Amino acid sequence: MILVADSGSSKTDWLLAIPQQEAQQFRTAGLNPYFLSEKEIVKVLQDQGGEMITRAAEITEIYFFGAGCSSPDRHEIVSNALSVIFPKAFISVDSDLLGSAYATCGHEKGLCCVLGTGSNISYFDGENIFEGKRGLGYVLGDEGSGTWFGKRLITDFLYGNMPEGIQRKFEHEYHLTREMVIKNVYQKPGGNSYLASFAKFLSGIRGTAYAQSLLNEGLLEFIETNIKSYPHYNRYKCNFVGSIAYVFADELDALCKANGVRTGKVIRQPIYDLLHFILEKNQDLADL
Repeated sequence: MILVADSGSSKTDWLLAIPQQEAQQFRTAGLNPYFLSEKEIVKVLQDQGGEMITRAAEITEIYFFGAGCSSPDRHEIVSNALSVIFPKAFISVDSDLLGSAYATCGHEKGLCCVLGTGSNISYFDGENIFEGKRGLGYVLGDEGSGTWFGKRLITDFLYGNMPEGIQRKFEHEYHLTREMVIKNVYQKPGGNSYLASFAKFLSGIRGTAYAQSLLNEGLLEFIETNIKSYPHYNRYKCNFVGSIAYVFADELDALCKANGVRTGKVIRQPIYDLLHFILEKNQDLADL
C-alpha cells in the first residue's frame, strides 16, 4: 500500500492507496517540523492516525510533502517520526511546494503558489522546484495567506478600525479580548494557525467594501512581492493551491489578469492530484 500526505501548518491530508479499492482519506493536525519536534509528530500520529496506524504493517511506501520540509534537517525530523509509526515503509519527505507543483503542473513548467494558512511560491521546470527568497513565515512574510488576513482582521477589531456593523458581527462570532489574543499568539504553540482561523470570517462579509478592500490588498501584495519577483513570470501559467486561493478564486483571478499574470490550475487540496501523480510516476518506473 502507498500512503501520500500533504501537510500544512494547520492540517495534514492523507490518502491511502489500496489495490482494487477506492483510496481512503484521513486527516490529522499539521506536522510542520518548524513548530513540532520528532516526538510531538509521533504523538499526533498516535493520537489521530486511526486506521492508518492499524494498517501500518501493510504500508510499503510513504510520500510526505509538507510545509517546513525544505531542508535536510527538517526532512529528518519528519522521516524519523514516520519511521516510528511505519517501520517497514520506504519513506520520502519533500516540501509542500514540490507536492503542489506535482499536483498542479504535472510535468509542465510553471509557477506554483501556496495560499493557505501560509503562502509561498516556487518555479517548477517540469522535474524540480526552484525556491526563491520568499516564504519568510507568518512573522516576516506570508503575504495574502490566511495568517495575513487573520492578523489584519484581529488588529482591525482590537483597534476598532472595522466598520460598525462588521465590528459587531466579529465580536458576536468570536467574543475576543485583547488578553485572549495575546495568549494565543505569543504564549501558545501554533500562533500562525490561530491567526489563520479567522480568515474564514471574510467569506461571511464577502462583497462588503471592507472585505473586498482587504482581499485586494492582501492578494495584490502576494502578486507584487512573490509572483512578480520572477523576471519572466508572464511566460508561464501560475498555479495555486490552498483554501485562500480556492475560496477567493474570483478576486485572485481578477487581480492576476490586471497584473499580467496567467492563472492556471486553482485547487483547494492537492492530495488527490498528488496521489494520481505518484501512482502514475511509479507505474512509469515499473514499465522501464
